[in-house]
Amino acid sequence: MNTVDFTLPNAQGEMVSLSDFRGKKVIVYFYPKDSTPGCTTEACDFRDASEDFAAKNTVILGISADSQKRHQNFISKYELPFELLSDVDHTVCEQYGVWQLKKNYGKEYYGIVRSTFLINESGELIQEWRSVKVKDHVTEALSFLEQLN
Repeated sequence: MNTVDFTLPNAQGEMVSLSDFRGKKVIVYFYPKDSTPGCTTEACDFRDASEDFAAKNTVILGISADSQKRHQNFISKYELPFELLSDVDHTVCEQYGVWQLKKNYGKEYYGIVRSTFLINESGELIQEWRSVKVKDHVTEALSFLEQLN
C-alpha cells in the first residue's frame, strides 16, 4: 500500500495533514473509540513513550471516528501530548483499510480495526501493524524504530 496523504481536524478544529510532518517519521495509529479500556491503555502507552518516539524524530498521530469534543475530553483527562484527529465520516479509515465489518457478541457492525502505520521522513509507508493487540504494541513499535537506526 502506498501512503495516502490526508487532512483531518484535530481536537481544536485545526486542520492537520500527514504532509505537515515531512522530515520526521510519523506513527499513525487508528483506534476504535476514545475512553474505552483498550483505547485508553493504548493512548496512555503512547503517552508514556512519547519522549522515546520524539528522540527518534517520530511524531504520533491518533485517529478515530470520535468527535473533536470527545478528543478534547480524552486528551485532557489523560494528558495526551500528541494530536488526536477526527475522521467522523471514516474516509481516511477506509483509505487505510481499517474500517471493516466487525462482530461482537453476535452483532455485526462497521468500525475501526486497531492498526498502526509507520511513515518515513519522505512520506512513504515503511511498516504496518494490523489487528493490533494493545499489550506490548507500543514497545514493539519502538523496537522497530530502534532497528531502523
